[in-house]
Amino acid sequence: MSKRLFDLILVVLTSPVWAPVMIVTIVLMAVVEGMPIFYRSNRRVMRKLNMRILKFRTMVRNAEAICNREVVPIVNQRFLNTPADSPLFTPLGRWVERFQITELPQVLHVITGHMSIVGNRPLPENVIASLRELYPAVEDRFGTPAGLTGLVQLIGREEISDGERLCLESHYCQATDENYSARLDFLILVCTVLIVLRLIKPFTIAQAHDLIDRFSPGSWSGGVVTAQRTASSGERETT
Repeated sequence: MSKRLFDLILVVLTSPVWAPVMIVTIVLMAVVEGMPIFYRSNRRVMRKLNMRILKFRTMVRNAEAICNREVVPIVNQRFLNTPADSPLFTPLGRWVERFQITELPQVLHVITGHMSIVGNRPLPENVIASLRELYPAVEDRFGTPAGLTGLVQLIGREEISDGERLCLESHYCQATDENYSARLDFLILVCTVLIVLRLIKPFTIAQAHDLIDRFSPGSWSGGVVTAQRTASSGERETT
């Protein structure tokens, strides 16, 4: 089964779940937070494709001007992760983030074939440029379409360094390109739900790499992992 076919089948089969959740969230946000309900942002979703992606607005209306890679100083990470306790989140938006509903509108991008259910998250070009300064191979993470969820979400964005994250994302792309496994994508999706509901513990970085190797074995080199982690450690020492 191809990744595209897997996405379409899963979108159709799970529509009785995601469609009502999306409708209820839209109604609640319209009543509680007001317009706009959605947030649109230009992001890279594949190697040569940038597009305006859709997500629920979970922050105050001027959040993009306050929190972006151009104005927020680089401290530990070049990925721009807004802390869960940030005052930029609206009260309802915090709950939407907590249950990882924020990206649900991107199911529409999956249907059109511009994204996948499972993959690395889309990124703004200024974040990619910042990462490229330390990690020239950052483009490797765009070897497959961006996804609604992925292996990083099984660990937690705050629990993984830039180098470790890029390493894991590149590993997933290479494995998917060489030996696609629908079982791997399905397990990542199921584990995302279970972790959000706190029914299982988040993964460790090693467990995430092992998961890829178990379902989609390939020619991934452990030396690359070591190199990326070394680079990541160097970044933490110098920023």
